Amino acid sequence: MKNRTTHHLSHIDLDGYSCQLVMMYTPYRKFNYNANYGAEVKQKLDLMLEKIKERKEAALILITDLNLTADESKWLTHEVKKLNENKMDVELQLLDHHGSSEESAKKYDWYYLDTSRCATKITYDYVKEHFEFDEPSWMQKYVDVVNAVDLWKQEEKENFEYGKVCMRLVTETRELNRVMFPEEDSQYKLSLLHEAAKYINEPDAPIVLDEKIYFLKKDFFKREKNDTLDNLVTEYVVELLGRARDEKTIYYKGYRGYLSYGVGNTSIIGNGFLTRFPEYDFIVDVSSRGTMSLRANNQVSVSQISKEWAGGGGHPNAAGGRIQGFKEQFRYDKVKAQIERLINEKESRAGDLEYKKED
Repeated sequence: MKNRTTHHLSHIDLDGYSCQLVMMYTPYRKFNYNANYGAEVKQKLDLMLEKIKERKEAALILITDLNLTADESKWLTHEVKKLNENKMDVELQLLDHHGSSEESAKKYDWYYLDTSRCATKITYDYVKEHFEFDEPSWMQKYVDVVNAVDLWKQEEKENFEYGKVCMRLVTETRELNRVMFPEEDSQYKLSLLHEAAKYINEPDAPIVLDEKIYFLKKDFFKREKNDTLDNLVTEYVVELLGRARDEKTIYYKGYRGYLSYGVGNTSIIGNGFLTRFPEYDFIVDVSSRGTMSLRANNQVSVSQISKEWAGGGGHPNAAGGRIQGFKEQFRYDKVKAQIERLINEKESRAGDLEYKKED
C-alpha cells in the first residue's frame, strides 16, 4: 500500500468525515472527496477516476459511509477493470454499514458491508488490519463516540452525548462552500474534529466542547490579528477566491468577471473581492438553484448583465436574477461550463441583432 495513492470518497456527516480522520493517521498519499447521496456520488466518482488517469500511478479507490446503487456498483467495477486493462494498477474497496446496499455487497468482493458498526468503526478496524497506522491515544475512544451517536446508542450516555456535539460541529460548519473549496472545506472539518478529540476525556466533555466550538472556528480562520468570526471568514474566503483567479475568471462583452458558486454573502464577500482585486469589473455568485447575485465597483452595470442573462435587475453595482434551466452541479468545472454556454449564447444573439440592424 505504500506506493499506492489513496483516493478517498466519504459521506458529508460526522461518520463520513471521521472515516477520513482515521485515514489521516496512515502514511500514504491521500486525496479526499466528499459527497451526499444522489447525483453527487457519480460526479465525485467521475472526478476521482479522472484524477487517477491524469496522475498515472497506482491507486486505491476507498469509499466509506456511502452505499452505491446496483447500477453505480456495476459501472464502477467496469471502469476500474478498464483502468487495470490499461495497466493502471487500481484497487477498489468500499466500507459501509447501510443495509440498503445488501445486493451490491453480495455481488462484489470489494463491497464490504457490516450493519452492526458505523463506517468510522469499520474503517478503523480495517486500517488496523491492512495499513500502517500511527494511532493517537484518543482514537479508539473517538471511534466509540462516533459509533454511539451514528447508531443512536443512547444507552452509551457519555459517548452518545459527546457524539451529539461532534455531529452538530459538522452540520453547522458551513463557512466554506464544499463545491467551490473542496480541499479547504475538508481540511476545515477534519481540523475541527481533530481539535474536538482533544477534549474527549475532560470532565463534562460535551459541555466543554459545546462552549469551545466558536473559538475553534475562529482559530482556524485567524491569521495575524483577531476579529469577529464573520470578518475572519470573509478575509479567508476572499483570499481563496484570489488564489483561484486563473480558473474562475469569465468574460462578458469585454468585461472581466469572477464566477463563484454557492459562496453566498455576496454584499460583503463580493465587494471585498472587488476591492482587493480591482482588475475585475464584476463578480457573480450562482446558487445551486440558479439564482444569481452580482456585484460591481462602478466599472459595469451588473443590473444590465443580470437583465441580459436572466431577465433580472437591480442597481448598477448590485443586482440579481435566476437562470432558467440551470442544473445543480457538484463540481465547479461543470458550473462554469453552464455559465459559459449562457454567455456564448447571449453574446451570439447580441451579435446577430447588431448584424441585422446594420442590414
